[in-house]
Amino acid sequence: MPANQPDDRVRVRDAFGIDSDLVVPAFSEPDEHVPEVDEDHRFDPDVTLALLAGFTRNRRVLVQGLHGTGKSTHVEQVAARLNWPCVRVNLDADISRLDLVGRDAIVLRDGRQVTEFQEGIVPWAVQRPVALVFDEYDAGRPDVMFVLQRLLERDGKLTLLDQNRVLRPHPCFRLFATANTVGLGNLNGLYHGVQRLNHAQLDRWDVVASLDYLPPDVEIAIVRARVPELADSRELVASMVALADLTRKGFQAGDLSTLMSPRTVIAWAENTEIFGDAAAAFRLSFANKCDEAERPVVAEYFQRCFGRELADVSPLAAAS
Repeated sequence: MPANQPDDRVRVRDAFGIDSDLVVPAFSEPDEHVPEVDEDHRFDPDVTLALLAGFTRNRRVLVQGLHGTGKSTHVEQVAARLNWPCVRVNLDADISRLDLVGRDAIVLRDGRQVTEFQEGIVPWAVQRPVALVFDEYDAGRPDVMFVLQRLLERDGKLTLLDQNRVLRPHPCFRLFATANTVGLGNLNGLYHGVQRLNHAQLDRWDVVASLDYLPPDVEIAIVRARVPELADSRELVASMVALADLTRKGFQAGDLSTLMSPRTVIAWAENTEIFGDAAAAFRLSFANKCDEAERPVVAEYFQRCFGRELADVSPLAAAS
């Protein structure tokens, strides 16, 4: 593990490209839990400063945004530039209290089977200089969420009832979460499986940051960096991003029930390089995911951005 306390300083302007004179604490050496640095990542100033407040001032930060906005990646990339160990946990419906806190397990000791308590991810992280990130926070089961209630308090002590122990968090333990909603449930039908969050628990988050999609120029630059084969095709990538923006506006207006995230745009660009045709790749990457009643709207978006119809092109014919 790294040093028990940050032993380095990082300038926000240099590390994150944000117009700020802030200097934040960091670790000088990474360990195996520090994420890899993504040089192509673009930081949202407001969300990044909120996350930095979480790392430097031990604030509990919840990042909310639609899918594909890069919520979890934002936390990881801030941690990567601070050399701060970071562990992500998906709070899906199969995660139980025992998974988080720990359970008794049968192990071999000196050739004999004995029952021993095995710590879960929460006690393990609480005792270390680790940033623990709960992904899909609004999809966690209600009975599981109350396990985290005590961690959100100011002192954040964790009580292990099975062990009659109270764990005091490491001074550099940090807690973050990402969610598609703000705890109001699946209002628009887009995120099946999310839960309505207990307001008393939601109120315990010190900072709630909202992350939106990137500006078009930044998204274009990211797609070209992620798909080097299209690096010289800026006009093509610009049309892809423009179409993605139309789907997002259509979603907000109620014309579409789904939208294109930056992740989908990158997949579309990669498939365009594979099949050699933007129309065929678009159908495979996004159009086929849409409801049949909405496909004429999607085809109209394609025609507006590319100046041609979304013809039924065979992917195999396009690839040849």
